[in-house]
Amino acid sequence: MSDVLFRTGGRAAHIVLNRPRALNSLTRGMVLAIEEALTEWESDPAVEVVVLTGAGERGLCAGGDIRAIHEDARDGDGSATAAFWRDEYRLNARIARYPKPYVAVMDGIVMGGGVGVSAHGGVRIVTERSRVAMPETGIGFVPDVGGTHLLALAPGELGTHLALTGAAVGAADALLCGLADHHVPSASLTSFVEDLDRLPVREALGRHVQDPPPGGLAARRDWIDACFAADTVEEIVHRLRAHGGTAAEETAAILLTKSPTALKVTLAALRRARRLGPLERVLEQEYRVSLACLRGPDLIEGIRAQVIDKDRTPHWSPATLEEVTDADVERFFAPADGPGPVPNPSGALEEIAW
Repeated sequence: MSDVLFRTGGRAAHIVLNRPRALNSLTRGMVLAIEEALTEWESDPAVEVVVLTGAGERGLCAGGDIRAIHEDARDGDGSATAAFWRDEYRLNARIARYPKPYVAVMDGIVMGGGVGVSAHGGVRIVTERSRVAMPETGIGFVPDVGGTHLLALAPGELGTHLALTGAAVGAADALLCGLADHHVPSASLTSFVEDLDRLPVREALGRHVQDPPPGGLAARRDWIDACFAADTVEEIVHRLRAHGGTAAEETAAILLTKSPTALKVTLAALRRARRLGPLERVLEQEYRVSLACLRGPDLIEGIRAQVIDKDRTPHWSPATLEEVTDADVERFFAPADGPGPVPNPSGALEEIAW
């Protein structure tokens, strides 16, 4: 059975991520197959809409296959992961610019790379079961797949909050943050997807869209915006602790469990993403940052602690925020001919052909 299934029916073409035991995590083969299908359907007049769903009951997609990334970073030269990211980011940009309606059904768990293949689409559906997150700082990584672009556009500092903490949000909060467009109850998904085979997207939406259950972020906007507007992670933690509320104090504690390096690089990436403009420019930045993460210690250690050994006790290096210098952070963004360990991505990026 293929890891990704394709079919057409009526006016719709369907992509089904089909690795339910791995929560539909993405491989390079899946990415390339989706890219090929989108290219074919773009010129097919019978295809008027593309619909993305995930097999199984747990979610659309939990992200990339991080076990494979761990093995490549630990035992290989990183080239397989670099190739995967190059093709994945190309696909993210392709989805964002796709000329036909691209309907992503973001039911259940949607994290990391799952956000990349869904939240750049033109019509993004969440349900009461949706849990949308970019949890990368917890494994010593930085939000990618255009995640820093999406989160930089969220109202106030909600995107900064989600990027640094890795918190998962439900339907209402995903809508508030601009990660989704419509809420459809999970019980209606089968009928909704069937309707897309025969009805225009707007009419299908009109039959099934409902108000989502209440979220939690709107009530926390005041302290989230005030605390996460700080220029440094240290100051964010200080403001959270000084706020005095239980939720803010718990958020500070959560931040201190994440990779200090990943936190600082993520904050810098978000702030820069706001100035970069188009998604493609942000993806170029993310590609450089991702390759730098691949050569650092925290990504290997984070995946080991959270996924491989599951001891949940990563040993970050450096271990504290104070030990991560501005120069350390800058190396993740250094140009190819600049200082630091960032490998030259120019050849691969030329193939992306933004």
